[in-house]
Amino acid sequence: MSHRTTGALAATAALAVSLGCSMLGATTATAATEDSSSVPTYQQFRDSTFVDTDGQFVVNGDEPVSDSGKLRQFYDDMVGDKHTGRTMEDGLIVNTVSGKDDKWSASQVGNLTYCVSTKFGSDYSAMVSAMASGAGQWEAASSAIDFVHVPSQDSSCNTRNNSVLFSVEPVNTTQYIARAFFPSTPKRSRNVLVDDSIWTSGSWSPSNIVAHELGHTLGFRHEHTRPESGTCFEDNNWRALTPYDSASIMHYPQCNGSSSDLSMTNADRQGAAALYGS
Repeated sequence: MSHRTTGALAATAALAVSLGCSMLGATTATAATEDSSSVPTYQQFRDSTFVDTDGQFVVNGDEPVSDSGKLRQFYDDMVGDKHTGRTMEDGLIVNTVSGKDDKWSASQVGNLTYCVSTKFGSDYSAMVSAMASGAGQWEAASSAIDFVHVPSQDSSCNTRNNSVLFSVEPVNTTQYIARAFFPSTPKRSRNVLVDDSIWTSGSWSPSNIVAHELGHTLGFRHEHTRPESGTCFEDNNWRALTPYDSASIMHYPQCNGSSSDLSMTNADRQGAAALYGS
């Protein structure tokens, strides 16, 4: 989740502007229109992309890419999508990999175990509460979804801990408030990283910020990548689930979104039920 006033798509800086995306950290979203000659080379794009503390590249504001091979694929898809376009008219949208929905199995989505690192220090209890509240928003949307906190693993909470599906860890960065992963992400990269700015993000409550990130962990993409938003295009690797929703919890307000507090909508709940069952 990017809520900054600097950086285009946080980690996709040069490419984002050249391909017609807005500044995700800006308070207003305006689309840039550049010709194809202004599209950076892959090397220029790679050099400008933020590398996180765990070595992953971060694109689209809060989405990690685990290695340079996948970053190259992301670049190629984005450059190609700029020229092919898309006109689909509906979707809370699910990420796709090789044309297939990026989602958990029926058994796994009912047992999404996680730990919350004790390294949050004095914010540990607040982070535990924010996770429970954010997870509860998705659990209320689909009875199939169950995020399970395993407190016994909190003192050794990292991606190497095989006793949980993913870890929730603190990070010190100016690039984003929080970032997460998709179901297809390998275990070694499966974490939710949270900067302490989550506690001072104005109308964006910690619960809603966490719920946005957990939306990614369930497979949901940024709603603003859809053509109806008019800006902040990311790529076309998604499938529609519900009608376009400018107020979606997965839609950045600064990308022509209509919600100021990042709250969950009925369409978001319908999308979760459409993907995982009610």
